[in-house]
Amino acid sequence: MLDSSHIIAFAAAADLERARAFYEGVLGLRLVEQNQYACVFDANGTMLRVTGVTDVARAGYTVLGWRVDDIARVSADLRARGVSFARYDGMEQDENAVWTTPGGDRVAWFTDPDGNTLSLTQFA
Repeated sequence: MLDSSHIIAFAAAADLERARAFYEGVLGLRLVEQNQYACVFDANGTMLRVTGVTDVARAGYTVLGWRVDDIARVSADLRARGVSFARYDGMEQDENAVWTTPGGDRVAWFTDPDGNTLSLTQFA
């Protein structure tokens, strides 16, 4: 039924101007529209609506992720823009905080200014 429809991704933000600065200025997403309710970005053909809320509920898991071809390059570029990658106890992560799954996929996590967990994944 929805297999021919486009997905819309959502993230929450308590401060839309701060969210815009991060998603547009740091992550490099193209802003399509901003109004009093949301910043809408084009994430390579997927609509990302960063919706303004009073309080952001912190999820204990990734809310948005990007599939990348070269996680080392992309994570280095993001670190150069001020992004800090998360380290998790009990996970063997390399010097750049990248975890390699038993199947060879490589994953790195970081947060946006509102604490939403975001990720990069390079599949094996």
